[in-house]
Amino acid sequence: MTVSLFLRKILIMVEFIDLKLTKSVQKAISEIGFVTPTPIQEQAIPAIKSGQDVIGIAQTGTGKTAAYILPILTQLVKAEGEDPRAIIIVPTRELSIQVGEDIEELSQYTNIRHAAIYGGIGWTKHAEMIKAGIDILVATPGRLMDLYTNKALNLKKIKVMVIDEADRMLDMGFMPQLRKIFEIVPMRRQNLLFSATFSEKIEKMTEEFLDTPVRIEVAPSATPVELVKQMIYHVPNYRTKLNLISHLLTNEEEFNKVMIFCKTKVTAEEVFKVIKRRSEGEKRILHSNKAQSARINAINAFKNDEVRILISTDVSARGIDASKVSHVINFDVPVNYDDYIHRIGRTARAGNQGVAITMLDPSEEWHFANIEKIIHMEIPVYEIPDEVEIVPTDREERQKILREIDHQRKIDDPTFKGAFHDKKYKLMRDKRDFSDKFVKTKFKQPKKKRGQRQGKV
Repeated sequence: MTVSLFLRKILIMVEFIDLKLTKSVQKAISEIGFVTPTPIQEQAIPAIKSGQDVIGIAQTGTGKTAAYILPILTQLVKAEGEDPRAIIIVPTRELSIQVGEDIEELSQYTNIRHAAIYGGIGWTKHAEMIKAGIDILVATPGRLMDLYTNKALNLKKIKVMVIDEADRMLDMGFMPQLRKIFEIVPMRRQNLLFSATFSEKIEKMTEEFLDTPVRIEVAPSATPVELVKQMIYHVPNYRTKLNLISHLLTNEEEFNKVMIFCKTKVTAEEVFKVIKRRSEGEKRILHSNKAQSARINAINAFKNDEVRILISTDVSARGIDASKVSHVINFDVPVNYDDYIHRIGRTARAGNQGVAITMLDPSEEWHFANIEKIIHMEIPVYEIPDEVEIVPTDREERQKILREIDHQRKIDDPTFKGAFHDKKYKLMRDKRDFSDKFVKTKFKQPKKKRGQRQGKV
């Protein structure tokens, strides 16, 4: 940044009052305590108010939600009719609830009506909820189509359509549902797309559905939050990871509000069982197999500081807007590299500092090196504390790790055969192990020649 630009930013400090929002919206903002908009809000709000299609690229925790809610509330002004005029599409029920709560807070001095709908409960309950009339509807794609196909929802009055967490929407395979939604809403409408990252898939989506959009990117795509201190531990195996995470959590003063991320529901459950025994404080677990009420209660308890440790999969964590998360711990490396940005963005929100710790076994080092290339950073490596017991890697896990490393080397070099090339792996798989030698097998009669079967010599 040049000196003149720096001085200009100091001299021209934009406040919410400069964005010309309605008085009722401005009153809510003032009561919440917001004075200065975040960069994404400062740039997106005027563009949205002008009626243009907008693509907003900003990291998690930078105020993307308010960046589109505030101008929508200003445009709608007041309640009108029975059918929704603005629709916000989100990937998960947790995010639907979160966005609904944000609208509730920001529209408290207006009579604008809103509702948040999502799967997990009968669609008839949501149909009853919106029957009296609605102005803004927050919905997951599946539940939106449930209400529309059952003629409980009319979308002919839609003026503004928002796709939030667009990158996650595509990762979860919602593109077919989105295409159907784009077909049934009015052609003349304003489209707003918000995402933490801007991939090729997102670019194709914008070309297909948006009309000459304004692109607002307040930070390069896939750039981590600057206030997050990132750390790596090289850990030999799964059990040592459990020992390390248990040791770290013994420091209750420093690790006072922690999110632990796992790739799968099975891993999340196993980590939860160990953490529950070995660490202090209230713990909760969050994944798609949990009942909806349990998931909502876990999120609210964590947000209200009633829970110290929340263990979650990547999908279930979407929509959690908890302040002052001291640490994010990546028990493993996410399959989708962009999820790393979303994970660490759960800490260091609203100007606070935070720490993101990632534990890597040998098979994950290649993946994390790719993440470092994407974020243009080299994350420092820390030594495992002496107090942590390093458990020997058992044969099954060692073979799994080596096989994964072989697979990675083949990606880098297609001519590489490795220790587990297809032919050798097939031979290993076909061999019976020692215990199989004692398993009785059915005796098979030797095949007779054709002449012998007919009684001929």
